[in-house]
Amino acid sequence: MPRARSTRLRWFRERGILAGLVLCGVATVAVTGLIVFILARETSTFFGQALTPTHGDPARTVEVSLGDFFGDLTWSPNAPVDARFGIWPLIGGTLQVAGVAMAFAIPFGLMSAIWLSEYAPARVRAVLKPVLEIIAGVPTVVFGFFALTVITPALQMRFWQVPEIDPSTGQPLLGADGQPLTAPLLADWVSGYNALAAGLAVGVMCLPIVTSLTEDALRAVPRALREGSYGMGASRFETATRVVFPAALSGVVAACLLAVARAVGETMIVAIAAGASALALSDRGPGRLLALGQDTQTMTGFLVQVFKGDIAHGGVAYQACYAVALTLFVMTLFLTVLGGVIRQRFGQRYE
Repeated sequence: MPRARSTRLRWFRERGILAGLVLCGVATVAVTGLIVFILARETSTFFGQALTPTHGDPARTVEVSLGDFFGDLTWSPNAPVDARFGIWPLIGGTLQVAGVAMAFAIPFGLMSAIWLSEYAPARVRAVLKPVLEIIAGVPTVVFGFFALTVITPALQMRFWQVPEIDPSTGQPLLGADGQPLTAPLLADWVSGYNALAAGLAVGVMCLPIVTSLTEDALRAVPRALREGSYGMGASRFETATRVVFPAALSGVVAACLLAVARAVGETMIVAIAAGASALALSDRGPGRLLALGQDTQTMTGFLVQVFKGDIAHGGVAYQACYAVALTLFVMTLFLTVLGGVIRQRFGQRYE
C-alpha cells in the first residue's frame, strides 16, 4: 500500500499539472480574443469616423466606407489628394505570392511525401524527416534574403549579360569609360523586387509543411489496405496512387490548406523580396495578376510598411492597417476552419 504522504503529493502534483494546462488554454483563448477585439474596434473606427489624411491639408477629413474598401480597385493610401483604399490590389498581391508558392510546394511536397511513405527505406526516412523539420524552422528572413540575392538574379539570368540599347537611336549605351553598358538578359521582365521570386521562396518554406503532414497522413493508412492491393496484383505505384493516397485524402487536403494559410500570412519574405507597389488592377484588371516578374505588395507587406514608420501615426492610412489585418485574419481563419471541416467530414476511420 502506498504511503499517505506520497499519495497526497501525487494528488497535488497532478492537480498542479492540470491547473497549468487549463491556464495555458485559457491564456491562449484570451490573447486571441483580445487581438480580435482590438482589430474589430480599430476597424470600426476606420470605417465609422472621419479621419485626417496622412498628407495634405490636416484640416480636411477622409471617410472610408465598406463600399470603398471592397468595391474599389485602387490602393493609394499615401496619395496627398484623392487617397483610395480598395483592398483588392493587396489581396491580388497576396494571391500572386501564395499561388506561386503553392504551385511549387504542393506538387513537390506530395511527390516527396509519397516517396518517403511508400518507397524510401526506413533508414533514409529516419534521416530525411528530421531534415525537413529543420528546414521548416529556418527563420523566414533567411528565405527572404535568399530570394533577393539568389532566386531573383537566377530568374533575370544575370549570368547572361546583353548590351543596353538606347531606344531613341538603337545604338548601345556607353558608360563613362566608353565601354557598352550591359544588363541581365531578362532584367526587363523580372525586376529587382518581384512576386515570382518571393513566391518561390515562400514555396520552399511551405514545402516541409506539405511533405511532413502528407507523409504522416499516408503512414496512418493501415497496412492491410496495401497488402490487399498487392494481393490483387497491383504494383507499388498503383497501390500508392489509387489506394493509399485516396484513403489519406482528407489529411492531404488539410495539409495543403494549412500550407496555403501559412503562405497567405507570410511577412518577412514578401517584405524583403516582393516590393512595395500595390497592383494597378484599375489599369489592366485581373490580367495584372499574371505580371509575376514585377514588384507587388501583399497585405502583410503593407503592415510591415506601416509599422516600420513609413506612414505617420494616427492618420487614415495608419488606421487602414487594422482593416487590412482583420481581412487577413478572416482569410486565414477561413482556411484553417475549412481544413478542420474537411478533415472531420471526409476523414476515414479504421479499426
